[in-house]
Amino acid sequence: MQDLIAQERFEIEVLDRLNSGKFLSHLAFGGGTMLRLCHDLDRFSVDLDFWIVKNSCQKSLFTDLHSYLSQFYPVKDSAEKFYTILLELKSPEYPRSLKLEIRKKIQAFTMEHAIAYSRHSNTQVYLRTISLKDMMASKIAAFLDRKEIRDVYDIEFLLKRGIALDAKGEDLQQILKNIDSFTRRDYTIKLSSLIEETQRKYYVTENFKILKATIGQQLELRLS
Repeated sequence: MQDLIAQERFEIEVLDRLNSGKFLSHLAFGGGTMLRLCHDLDRFSVDLDFWIVKNSCQKSLFTDLHSYLSQFYPVKDSAEKFYTILLELKSPEYPRSLKLEIRKKIQAFTMEHAIAYSRHSNTQVYLRTISLKDMMASKIAAFLDRKEIRDVYDIEFLLKRGIALDAKGEDLQQILKNIDSFTRRDYTIKLSSLIEETQRKYYVTENFKILKATIGQQLELRLS
């Protein structure tokens, strides 16, 4: 857990550097780390995920980012692909490396502004984010695709924050099937390694009962 706390400080530090370098004006922050740093998601996330915003210049972004960030950190790995820019940073001050992934394909997301902060850091960063409604849709799509327990954890978090579970009936049924396929190891190892101790016992015994109950209600309403 101490590694994850240090990782969160690393994330805030890099966000602050990106802000100082004027790169955040071209990007929208999303993913699990955004939900934690901007909306108090109670699980750790170890990557920084961004989407390029409309009308931003993409031509030299990879080169400029690489050149700028390498002033502060060794760049362990980097690549510019057709749809994504990838950078992996290392710092002697932190035990883990930090991955940045930037999606170059323009999405019709609704944007919001928020403050990224951590109780483990004194730095705050004001930035553009993906709206919670669009994050719900993104997390549903991710969970249906890769079936990772962290994605369904985020879906239930967003649901508890009042974000509607807007999905087709067959997708809701598949979400239930995916949840039911989780093993005890998924809860005790994969999920428990990312959440505080106070939350671990709850999810081992209760699984995702709030989300499952909501899905069941929605499916019943569609049949009535």
